[in-house]
Amino acid sequence: MIEVTVAAALNLPVEELGAKTRRTAPVAFARQIAIYCAHVTFGWSLTEAGAIFSRDRTTAAHACRVVEDRRDDDEIDTIVQRVEDVLSMWLATMESCQRGVE
Repeated sequence: MIEVTVAAALNLPVEELGAKTRRTAPVAFARQIAIYCAHVTFGWSLTEAGAIFSRDRTTAAHACRVVEDRRDDDEIDTIVQRVEDVLSMWLATMESCQRGVE
């Protein structure tokens, strides 16, 4: 869900985000946003957030710092906030569905 949402928000192919190599700067930044959202929105550890893209904890920490720094730009902040909002709604929906099944 994270990859699909970030790719859609930045108009990039989903497959590019999961690539093992860095790719272009826009793809690398999209991957950093995805790692950031996994950590901040989903509450995953840096190790878990990095693992979804075959990255280690230090790379995930770097991704979070990059995204935080770039959020000073209003356009970037708006994109990241929209992604966070969509992911938060998805997460809340999934949790609600799971409660309904129990």
